[in-house]
Amino acid sequence: MEFFHKTTNFPFMATRKVWYGLSVLLMIISFGSFFVRGLNLAIDFTGGVSIEATFPATANINAIRSGLSQAGFKEPSVQSFGSSRDIAIRLPPDPNQSGAEIRARVDKVLRGVDPGAQIQQLAVVGPQVGDELRNSAIYALSFTLFGVFLYIAFRFHTWRLSLGAILAVMHDPILVLGIFSITQTSFDLAVVAAILAVVGYSLNDTIIVFDRIRERFEANRRLAPAQALDQSINQTLSRTIMTKLVTLIVVVALLFLGGPVLRGFSEALLIGILAGTYSSIYISASVALDCGLKAEHVFPVIDPKKALDSLP
Repeated sequence: MEFFHKTTNFPFMATRKVWYGLSVLLMIISFGSFFVRGLNLAIDFTGGVSIEATFPATANINAIRSGLSQAGFKEPSVQSFGSSRDIAIRLPPDPNQSGAEIRARVDKVLRGVDPGAQIQQLAVVGPQVGDELRNSAIYALSFTLFGVFLYIAFRFHTWRLSLGAILAVMHDPILVLGIFSITQTSFDLAVVAAILAVVGYSLNDTIIVFDRIRERFEANRRLAPAQALDQSINQTLSRTIMTKLVTLIVVVALLFLGGPVLRGFSEALLIGILAGTYSSIYISASVALDCGLKAEHVFPVIDPKKALDSLP
């Protein structure tokens, strides 16, 4: 099944410098927001109290938030999830109180808003656990990027493709982090999982393009590098668009129907999928071309004399 009925011939490499400029601008904005505003870390990383409660009727979010503030809880986060009767509460850590004491205080506030309110689940995450989870997330992302670099280097036998791939794989998570910093969407472990999925998704697109580049060079080693890359991208473009559209249908459904609990996860996937489509064309392939990629880098030329000397 093809998205286009005929083979496309878009000159992707001719406009790559324009898209370089766009990428640089997006990276500057992302880094600037990240260092100025930071991320809105969830209690997974900061520690705190997570509470899920249900009401017999539609929950009054403003009344609950006001009641928690009056009860002495600083900056309580209250939002609906699943339905208008279910709420999720996030509270900052309080080392001077146990989980049972916090539960009793919150239960009193909720029953003051609606006597039929019930706490379904309460979880306390200590600051030390939050630090460990944050460090684990950083290690996971770092080892993933390092593994990607080694895989590409051994798979395609040239640092030019490896450099393009690693820059593309780094481009997508940085863009996700930048947008999360700008919008201050809650950043939790589910978002980290989504970023790791985005890395794999972006790498898969890049490898498909690189495989086609190798096939084009194998078929005609005298083909101009820019022409070989354009042909390779156009030949995989239909497959790329079809795959992205099908995936986006699921992700958009999660974004609008999954509720606040899945909002960060689905937003990260949506941003990553769109960024991955762009980076596999205008980052990975373009960087390889500007680093001087040629057919002999993908298929090294063997010296005939050395080949004869190696024969038994």
